[in-house]
Amino acid sequence: MPARRAPRGDPPHPRLRERRRRVRSRLRAAASAFRASAREPQHVARLRRLQRRARPRRGGGVTGVSLAGVGVITGWGRGVDAWPDDARRAAGDRAVVTAATPPLDGERFRRATRECLLGVAAVQATLDDAGISREAIAGTHTALLYVTAAAYGSSNRAFIAAGEPGSAGALHFPYTAPSAVPAEVTIEYGLRGTYVTLIGGATVTLEALAWAGRLLAEGACERALVLAVETFAECADLFARDRRLLSRPLTEATACALLVLGARPIEIRAGDHVSDMTARVDRRVGETLACGPLLALALARASGDDPWTVTGRWRGRTAALAEA
Repeated sequence: MPARRAPRGDPPHPRLRERRRRVRSRLRAAASAFRASAREPQHVARLRRLQRRARPRRGGGVTGVSLAGVGVITGWGRGVDAWPDDARRAAGDRAVVTAATPPLDGERFRRATRECLLGVAAVQATLDDAGISREAIAGTHTALLYVTAAAYGSSNRAFIAAGEPGSAGALHFPYTAPSAVPAEVTIEYGLRGTYVTLIGGATVTLEALAWAGRLLAEGACERALVLAVETFAECADLFARDRRLLSRPLTEATACALLVLGARPIEIRAGDHVSDMTARVDRRVGETLACGPLLALALARASGDDPWTVTGRWRGRTAALAEA
């Protein structure tokens, strides 16, 4: 029977002991970082990696943004000109102003949900406003940042209702994920660049706009689409319980902004008031949650005002875009 080996102790030489301690420390740190990243959603881990990248120096080239186009579709119609002067008065006794389902052709869209169709139509409206073709945004150089607070509620409710005997619930399951909308957009337009899905209201959309500016400045993309979709009709009875939290009317909307490199560096800051542009959108359109800031960009673009002064409010927090 072989002799039992003595347990390994610390090396006798001081340098070897110090080197072993350093290696163990690095291994423990790496294991801790791996466990922390594993607990985070995938998009959060990706955002953290992008945040750790070295940023370009100011003055070394163009590091700002420019608004190349904005497409909007609301329950009032397509474009800014369709908005009434007073949404409350125009809505009458309607708690929800429903957007018409875009008539998109193709077998692939036969089973797509309304929110997916609205998202695809909003990107096309943006391309029309910018005067460019869909081939110009295809490929790996276009980033897509998608924001919603409520659009995935309708598909989740349809899936739950379809779970009853005799219903085809499996058909609804792929659309219960919030990422279903950007997935349809990327397939339709051939986008293969960076994309992020964010859940939240107007302040989260401002964060997406600021993040798009950073992606452009860092060279991670040549252009960025910031898309928001909000639908309410399928869950109108649920939203009726939150009358104190959400203003009326709830207006279904989708909006998309195309950002390219420009001379205006932007960032998001804490705000203490609602900007005039945002107040005008709220008065003319109604409550649109995540779509609000993008609708304000569209109104500013149409009226010739500064588009980068919009604000947003979500869950008691007010934020504003400002020049960095």
